[in-house]
Amino acid sequence: MIDKKDRFIGLALAAIISLGLAPALSAEIKLPAVIGDHMVVQQDKPVAIWGRAGKNEQVTVRFDGQEKKAVAGADGAWRVAFDPLKAGGPPLELTVRGAKGPEIVVKDILVGEVWLCSGQSNMEWAMGRLPNPVPQLLRADHPAMRLFLVPKRTADRARGDVEAKWEPCTPDSTRPFSAVAYYFGLELHKRLGIPVGLIESAWGGTDIEPWTPPAGFAAVPELKTLLDKQEAKYAEFRGVLSRALPSWEAWVRDTRKALAAKAPIPAEPEPAFPTNPYDNLQAPTTLYNGMIHALTPFAIRGAVWYQGENNRNDGLLYEKKMEALIRGWREVWKLGDFPFYYVQLAPFNYPYDRETPSGDVPDFLRLPLIWEAQTNALRLPNTGMAVITDIANLGDIHPANKKDVGFRLSLWARAKTYGEKGLVFSGPLYKSMTVDANLVRLSFDHIGGGLISNDGQPLKWFEVAGGDRTFYKAEAEIAGDAVVVWSARVPSPKAVRFGWHQLAVPNLANKEGLPASPFRTDRW
Repeated sequence: MIDKKDRFIGLALAAIISLGLAPALSAEIKLPAVIGDHMVVQQDKPVAIWGRAGKNEQVTVRFDGQEKKAVAGADGAWRVAFDPLKAGGPPLELTVRGAKGPEIVVKDILVGEVWLCSGQSNMEWAMGRLPNPVPQLLRADHPAMRLFLVPKRTADRARGDVEAKWEPCTPDSTRPFSAVAYYFGLELHKRLGIPVGLIESAWGGTDIEPWTPPAGFAAVPELKTLLDKQEAKYAEFRGVLSRALPSWEAWVRDTRKALAAKAPIPAEPEPAFPTNPYDNLQAPTTLYNGMIHALTPFAIRGAVWYQGENNRNDGLLYEKKMEALIRGWREVWKLGDFPFYYVQLAPFNYPYDRETPSGDVPDFLRLPLIWEAQTNALRLPNTGMAVITDIANLGDIHPANKKDVGFRLSLWARAKTYGEKGLVFSGPLYKSMTVDANLVRLSFDHIGGGLISNDGQPLKWFEVAGGDRTFYKAEAEIAGDAVVVWSARVPSPKAVRFGWHQLAVPNLANKEGLPASPFRTDRW
């Protein structure tokens, strides 16, 4: 975030530059941070290398026996692409040479699998913040795993770089890194036996909208107005700024004189310096601009996502917001429908003072609607959802068990992305229901080796309703590959709900230990 002091400094620098006192811009070759020592490049994809140079400067790039040339444009930008490579082999070097200046050598490059890991605090939650992290950290010594931790930054326009660096996976580099991402990547690294690169770009307490690129909002008609409103705010800000700037420029000038003379600092002018609407952490596209855009030329295999708590009041609209994010990222990366795997939120006792607030949705049902929206997002191609209702902590919005979260995300990747045969990668997902007198028979996809109660107790958190749409607690039993549900209070059932409460920790699972996702059969 940019505070008022930063703006003053920016104005002062602008004034200095306008006087011609700033040093001339260097024409040395510059590479973005994501292209650096210890990086992992994605196998089986063209390897893009890009950067900055002097206007019309020729740039020669050599990598793994290939040589490519480019000429920088009027803005100094250049880019080349190398033929795809196979994973494994010894570390590689990349050399970049311009018409002048020293040659750049990027060392210790591996070829393997690269994943972007993003979201809010449960994705950001670092290995060093887990309970008793030392034993796991001491084992976090995996030279062929590489970590790239993007620092937090908002921006009002797409930034061309981030201030980060690739690091081999060691106890020290792993400590501040996402625990979910680490366990996800470690599982792939062990199973595939090839290098894995993990890019963490996450920020606690953030909505989904700031992570979404303009292309995502444009792709979903229901959300286009969100970006339109933000752009209108920015246009208004620029108008206010243009009117306020002369007074603030005079203040900077007079303040410089006062500092030099050790005189009192003049009072700040009125009106106050306007606030850029893109300084708002939650404004649409701000985190995409500051923390994602600079990565988009870099080939990745896919993305994992853990977010939604901040959008809990969106209800089913969250499905559209996920669609905008997924379609937007796929559009800017230009890699087709790459894998996008995400975590369904855990149950949590969100604190409220009343059972039914103003509005049409009781507080305890707001989280179930997000669960439904996340389940509906599976309609998008090449998506997958890790369910974690069984490893929640109702008193902690940050469940401590990040290892199983990462593992369950990796199951989707192993099965759907890497083609591991016979792997059960999802818990039961509701498929259909039939009614026979007072009994409801529920069928599921992803039953694996069969349905079970994961704690050995009778099935719980089933409810059934009749024509009056009043839900009652129901009895439930496993019957082969189905679940039969009934209630003596509902002789003619019309609908069933399962786990439909923010405090629900149900026990239906498959024999592989993966829990069933909450669902409802009605749309009342």
